[in-house]
Amino acid sequence: MNYDVTPPGKDPYLWQIARRRAGFRRHLATYLIMSTFFWALWFLTGRHSGSGIPWPVWPMLGWGIGVALDGYSAFGPRPEQDPAEAEYQKLLRQRSPNHPTP
Repeated sequence: MNYDVTPPGKDPYLWQIARRRAGFRRHLATYLIMSTFFWALWFLTGRHSGSGIPWPVWPMLGWGIGVALDGYSAFGPRPEQDPAEAEYQKLLRQRSPNHPTP
């Protein structure tokens, strides 16, 4: 299936958000698997007996920044959304049902 093209019957805006979030989850899973591998490799090669910072920290730190930015892109505010409209919708959701409409 080609994910670059919005399937028929799907909202293009929601499809784009869904693609970003699915991509982030794949990226996070890969990061966690590879980080586990790096730490296991470090431990099994006996490098843990020395002093200093273990080498797996460095790829985890660099890659982790990329994962964090990817997560922000997937779950953060939408750049194409008007900030005032987003805040208005948030206030509508928070308003109590007993509050009279002005």
